[in-house]
Amino acid sequence: MQLFSTFESNAFLEMAISTLEKKGINKEKIFAVPLDNRTEERNVFDSIHRSDGTSLIDIGTALATAFSVIGASIGFKMSWGPIYWGIICAFIGFVIGFVIRLFTELVIKKKKRVLRGKHSEIILIIDCEETESELVENILWNHFALGVAKIK
Repeated sequence: MQLFSTFESNAFLEMAISTLEKKGINKEKIFAVPLDNRTEERNVFDSIHRSDGTSLIDIGTALATAFSVIGASIGFKMSWGPIYWGIICAFIGFVIGFVIRLFTELVIKKKKRVLRGKHSEIILIIDCEETESELVENILWNHFALGVAKIK
């Protein structure tokens, strides 16, 4: 039976390996593989084949609606009339909302993405007997594994 688990690269991984060795798992049956994390920047604009689930136009459409209502109301007193001023203000509101959303994605969320979240950095593969699998799994979970999988 093989157990696969992912860990961050920290002291808990070393403690898990030493605990497994103390419980009778040979060094030859423990295999650690470091992962290469993504180094390239994530794309802000989605393509037709890939989407990250965030929308850049949500704030823009809301502000376009609000600005168009205000522009149409003010347009009754202006020379071009309410329709033109409603369209002009809708465009201005959309651009402002798009810029706000683009700023939040590029600057604010980029900083949060770097600080927040746990990244799997090492895969630990353990060969063991089925009778030892429960013990090994408990050891991995107790040493803060990010995920554990069993394969018979």
